[in-house]
Amino acid sequence: MQIQCPACATRYFVPDSAIGRDGRRVRCAKCRHNWFQEGPPAPGEGQDLPPVPPADAVPAQGREAAAPVSPPPPPPPNPPPPPPPARVAPDPDLPPAPPMMERIRPAEPQLPDASPFDAGPPFRPRRNWLKIWTWAAGIFALFAAGIIFAVSYWGLPDWVPVTRPDFAVAQPDLQLDFPIDQQEKREMPGGQEYFAINGTITNVGSTTRRVPSILVILRDARERKVFEREIVPEKTTLAPGESVNVTRAVLDVPLSARFAEIGWKAQ
Repeated sequence: MQIQCPACATRYFVPDSAIGRDGRRVRCAKCRHNWFQEGPPAPGEGQDLPPVPPADAVPAQGREAAAPVSPPPPPPPNPPPPPPPARVAPDPDLPPAPPMMERIRPAEPQLPDASPFDAGPPFRPRRNWLKIWTWAAGIFALFAAGIIFAVSYWGLPDWVPVTRPDFAVAQPDLQLDFPIDQQEKREMPGGQEYFAINGTITNVGSTTRRVPSILVILRDARERKVFEREIVPEKTTLAPGESVNVTRAVLDVPLSARFAEIGWKAQ
């Protein structure tokens, strides 16, 4: 049906089912005006049908024309089926007809004269999984032994995310003596601060020992490492019972340094 906006006279074509028989409120998409739209009329509603004339008013000719027509005659019954064609006996003097279709069988492949127990083709050797796993375990053991030897000889690389000890293990027959009260921060006459390191290294064994370097680590009040320095003793070897004094002034130390830790430097 067609509806028209009473405000701007815009026309719309909408289906009858969108409005319904009872009508509904609609809004114009152009001017936003709202109005109630009546529904479409029912079929046959509002149409003037011509009056039916009485039977007496129908002329005789019209009555005869309006008389019912007799039904058409029924169709004739189905005709009987035609008789089957007569069969002609084959002439014995003629050769038999060839078949219309003959199944073609594929030629069977001829295998070579080979024994089914031969190890050659077309047979394939079976895989020995026990032997394969044995070889794999041997290769893995050699690889693991190589890694262990490399780590024990050269140590872990720097990129490995593991916690490394700050100091090396104790040296046999070499004793470190660095009192805590002698490791302190001091001030020079010019006002520059330094950290004083004082102590001794003694060979308490019965053989001559090589003296490695020592490592000084400075920590703050929260025990965080803020500075480290390697110190090489003046003597590289010590005889039995011999000692060497280590006295150093470590400059350019951070202001947060509070105490020092001293031990053997890890190689």
